[in-house]
Amino acid sequence: MSGTYLGMPSFPQAARQAVRDETLRGNLRHATRTIRDKRAAAVAELDDWAELREAGKQIKDRTLRHLDHYLVQLEQAVTAAGGTVHWAADAAAANRIVTDLVRATGETEVVKVKSMVTQEIGLNEALAAAGIRAYETDLAELIVQLGDDRPSHILVPAIHRNRTEIRDIFTRHMADWGRPAPGDLTDAPADLAEAARLHLREKFLRAKVAVSGANFMVAETGTLVVVESEGNGRMCLTLPETLISVVGIEKTVPTWQDLEVFLQLLPRSSTAERMNPYTSTWTGTSDGDGPRAFHLVLLDNGRTDALADTVGRQALRCIRCSACLNVCPVYERAGGHAYGSTYPGPIGAILTPQLRGTTTPLDASLPYASTLCGACYDVCPVAIDIPEVLVHLRERVVEGGETTRRGVRVTLRPAKGHAAERAAMRAARWVFDHPAALRAGQRLAARTRRWHPRRLPGPGRAWTDSRALPDVPAESFRDWWQRTRGGTR
Repeated sequence: MSGTYLGMPSFPQAARQAVRDETLRGNLRHATRTIRDKRAAAVAELDDWAELREAGKQIKDRTLRHLDHYLVQLEQAVTAAGGTVHWAADAAAANRIVTDLVRATGETEVVKVKSMVTQEIGLNEALAAAGIRAYETDLAELIVQLGDDRPSHILVPAIHRNRTEIRDIFTRHMADWGRPAPGDLTDAPADLAEAARLHLREKFLRAKVAVSGANFMVAETGTLVVVESEGNGRMCLTLPETLISVVGIEKTVPTWQDLEVFLQLLPRSSTAERMNPYTSTWTGTSDGDGPRAFHLVLLDNGRTDALADTVGRQALRCIRCSACLNVCPVYERAGGHAYGSTYPGPIGAILTPQLRGTTTPLDASLPYASTLCGACYDVCPVAIDIPEVLVHLRERVVEGGETTRRGVRVTLRPAKGHAAERAAMRAARWVFDHPAALRAGQRLAARTRRWHPRRLPGPGRAWTDSRALPDVPAESFRDWWQRTRGGTR
C-alpha cells in the first residue's frame, strides 16, 4: 500500500489522540448519523432487499472462486475492444506502469476520477516524483488534496472537515486559481461547489490524460463502470485523449445481468439514492467518441493472498459503499485517520491487514479496532461477516506462524499480550476446568457484589478506563436452576 501510511502509530495510539478532538467527533457524529438514517429509509423501500443482498453475496463468491477464468475473459474482451491490459503484482509495478504511460504521451498533468485504489498504491506521490501533477476532480478529494490531508472515509473523503474549514482551505488557494480575493467566499455549500467547479473546468478542458479506477468490470464485454454523483468522473472519462484505469482484480463481475444487482445495492447503501446520478460505462475505444487510447491496469497488491484465506476472502466482496463506517461506534469516535490506511472503518480493519500483512504494530492492531457489535454485518449489502473475519484475524495475530506475502514467506511473531492478561487467562482456564471451583467462585462473587469496585486496579485499570464492569447477579445461573427446577443441575 501507499508509503503515505508507513510509520503510522498503532490504532490505539492514533485513536487516543483522535477522540480528544471535539471538532472531529462533532463532524463525524453529524455526518455519519445523517447518512445512515437516509440509507435506512432508502433500503426500507425495497421488499426484496434481503434477496438482493444474498444475490450480491452469491455473485461475488462465485466470481472469486473462478477469478482466474473471469480475469482472462476480461483481458480478452478489453483487448478485442481496442484497449490494452497491464498486470501489476504490487503498488510499485502499478505506479511504474502508469508513470511510463503518462510519460509516453509527453504530458506532465493528469486529471483523476475519485479512486481508492490509486490512494492505496500512492499513485499521486509516484507521479509527483516523476514530475507529473495529478489533479483530483472529486469535490471531497479536491478538499483533501488542497488541504495536504488524507481521506478519512470511503464515500466522503473529507467527512472530517466542516464547511468553515473547507472555505478556509479554498480561500488559501484562490489566488493561485485567479478567483475572488480571500474573504469573498462564503461557507455556503453552493458557493463552495461553484468555486471548485470554476477551478476544475479549466483542468477538464486542458487535460490530455485521465486516470480512473472502476466500481465494476464486466468480464463478458470488457466494460468498466464508474458510478458518481457530481459529473466530474464523466468529464474525465470522455474529454482526455488517453484514459488509464487502475482497478483491483476483485472488482470483476461475470455478466451485465450480475451488474444489475450491484447497481441496485450500491447507491442505496452508499448515498441513499435509488440510483446514481451518473453511471458511466466504457468498453475499449471508439473512433470519434471518447479517449483514443485506453489502458487497464489490473492490480493484485495482496489480493491473491487474501483470496487464499477461506475465511478472510469475503472481504474481497466489498463494493466500497461505506455503510459499515456509518454505523460503527468505533469509527464515529476515532475517525478514519486512526486506521492508518486508505480503507478506514470496519472494512479497513479486515481488508488492510490482509493486503499488507500483520507484521507492523499498526496492521496487527487493526483487527482489534472493533467492539464486535455486528452492526457492520447487518448493513453490508454483500453480507460480509466482518466480526467473523475480525476474530479470525485476531487468531492469526495471536498465534503468529508463517504466511505468504507477495509470494515471500514471512514469519509472524505471536502477540504475547500483557503479563497480567496471560495470568488471568491461565487462572480462568483452570477454574473452567474445575466445576466445583467455578461454582464456589460464582457464589462468592454474588455474595460480595456490593463491595465490587467499578474500576479494576493496577494493570486492569486501562481496560476499565473505557468500559464499565458488568454487575454481578444476586445468584448464579446454576443456583437459580437448582432453586427453580427442584435440584436438577
